[in-house]
Amino acid sequence: MNKIHNRQVVCETLIEIAKSDKDIVVLCSDSRGSASMKPFAEKYPERLIEIGIAEQNIVGVAAGLAHSGKKPFVASPACFLTTRSAEQIKVDVSYSNTNVKLLGISSGISYGALGMSHHSLQDIALLRAIPNIMIVVPADRFEAENMTRVLSEYKGPAYMRLGRNPVEDVYSSCDYGFELGRAVTLKEGDSLSILTFGETVKTALDAAELMEKEGIKCRVINMHTIKPIDEECIIKAAKETGAIMTIEEHSILSGFGAAVAEVVVQNCPVPMKIMGIPDEPAIPGKSKEVFAHYGISAENLCKEAEKLINIKKNGW
Repeated sequence: MNKIHNRQVVCETLIEIAKSDKDIVVLCSDSRGSASMKPFAEKYPERLIEIGIAEQNIVGVAAGLAHSGKKPFVASPACFLTTRSAEQIKVDVSYSNTNVKLLGISSGISYGALGMSHHSLQDIALLRAIPNIMIVVPADRFEAENMTRVLSEYKGPAYMRLGRNPVEDVYSSCDYGFELGRAVTLKEGDSLSILTFGETVKTALDAAELMEKEGIKCRVINMHTIKPIDEECIIKAAKETGAIMTIEEHSILSGFGAAVAEVVVQNCPVPMKIMGIPDEPAIPGKSKEVFAHYGISAENLCKEAEKLINIKKNGW
């Protein structure tokens, strides 16, 4: 069982890409250690720019570099990058469609024990409402590598959400046909569909395996691109399985589940359950403890799935 940090893979991939692409630069907000960007700084010291703890400045500097022809990747804690510099992301990057890649590190509840000030549970909601910016979240090291390579060539603003903890492999290699904006069906089924992204993809697969033992065939879909979301895949899942559960390491308000619901309700209304962090300051604790507290575990997801299937069978 491999467990590797996605942020480490992003750094290694950027180092490789930077060999042939002299325009790649990395900006940190006193975060090169947290972002695993020290190897990049050692390899290309002239191309790692340390801004310090000044998130508004780092986004503005990155936008200036992009307008000068560089390809900046900003690595900063998601909880601060997306809130403190919301205005700069909106105006300097998104509205002007500037070629800046934002790496929101230690996202979601990755900083668990540090509590609500360091939780990043509103970033997707905030950025979804800003035009032009793409939102992507890798599930494992292979997806992190594919994403980094594609984003290095993608012209426009993007936000890659990265957790702090090492994650298990979801894929066996990079050769699974990664494409921005196109979801990946990891497991087929017709009882219901579980749609998720990032670190909770493995949890969804574990839940699906438990359900299969009970004769429930669950479809598991990795929605690695949250914006633009794969509407075709969502509608297909709604029509073919008749029920949808979403899982997210984010507030249940205006996040991923809401994005899926917007598609479902307007195209193929079916019973839905949105699993995530409720409208409250999330508790502090290790990631597993926080997930367990809010019911994001394979065992509890099975229970919620059974309830959803019963609603589907018995009518709304």
